[in-house]
Amino acid sequence: MPAPLARVTSRRARRLTVHVPVSEATLAALLGGDRTAMDRDPVLAAMLQIIRDEPALGDFRVYNGVAEIMLGWETFAPTFAAKPTLGKAGEIQHSATVTLTTWIRDTATDAMVEAAYLALVQAHPWEVPVIEVTETRLLLRPEV
Repeated sequence: MPAPLARVTSRRARRLTVHVPVSEATLAALLGGDRTAMDRDPVLAAMLQIIRDEPALGDFRVYNGVAEIMLGWETFAPTFAAKPTLGKAGEIQHSATVTLTTWIRDTATDAMVEAAYLALVQAHPWEVPVIEVTETRLLLRPEV
């Protein structure tokens, strides 16, 4: 008799993505493989510390402080009403950016989640922080 097929299951999850400006030197160091550059960049280090410290974030149940780290650039053009941390109104800008993705613990209370959101927004230097929350599903290892 053949072994029973395992079924892949999933659970609902909330994914939180934060676009973090970093210096050109930080991005270059990271692209060169120097992971310690994350700790030397004050904004990136602060965001990672929030993910590690806030009990609502970094949820992978048996792992804590989980964050995916992607390197790249963003482009934008501030309007004359903006107070940009980089660039001038009407000029196209490019910002070295690290995108952090983490997950919100499914057992977190609303107060815990709000505290995590507030910590991220307060630590973010942009006039309009780019922080997204998306409903998703995480696939789980099948049990036989």
